[in-house]
Amino acid sequence: MKVKWLGHSAFVITSDTGTRIITDPYDTGGELNYGDIKESADIVVTSHDHHDHNNVAAVRGNPAVVRGTTKVKGINFRGIPTYHDEVAGKERGNNTIFCFEVDGVKVCHLGDLGHPLNEKQAAEMGEIDILIIPVGGFYTIDAATASQICDQLKPRVIIPMHYRNKKCTFPISGVDEFLQGKKNVSRLDTSEVEFKSGKLPADTQIIVLQPAL
Repeated sequence: MKVKWLGHSAFVITSDTGTRIITDPYDTGGELNYGDIKESADIVVTSHDHHDHNNVAAVRGNPAVVRGTTKVKGINFRGIPTYHDEVAGKERGNNTIFCFEVDGVKVCHLGDLGHPLNEKQAAEMGEIDILIIPVGGFYTIDAATASQICDQLKPRVIIPMHYRNKKCTFPISGVDEFLQGKKNVSRLDTSEVEFKSGKLPADTQIIVLQPAL
């Protein structure tokens, strides 16, 4: 399976048989200046209803929309209820973590998680191969909390998202704060990386992708 970062929290996950899943498609404008999403998909997963995560209309191909636990095209999506802030959703509402398996690789996308995970939530997520995690802070968990969650979940691969860069000028931190002091960091010059079940790194690896858009 392949994972391609479009930008912000939007990824295209493509199975070996060609099934395409897009996570949290964004709407451009203001402080978010990634290119317009023009990708097609079979399935769109959206963690919450904010404009930079739920632009389902931009995705081509009449995809099925997943907002909670369900099974679509043979893929089981487990939606874990969480919050967008540290005060039980009172400031920014709810957030859904999605865990699903593609080609034997277990993927978890945290959406705009805004708080540490409790033991029950972590247990619901189960074993994780690829953890896609926000690291910028302010609207989501910050670098320190993201690091804590990575230590808690022990994924094989960590892919940071939702951080400040030249295409996202939100008042959030860049990726370097999260990477500071960490081992096994790969900064790739591409937006896409391929994973195979049984060939994942033995020690947790952090992969920083370049936005495709």
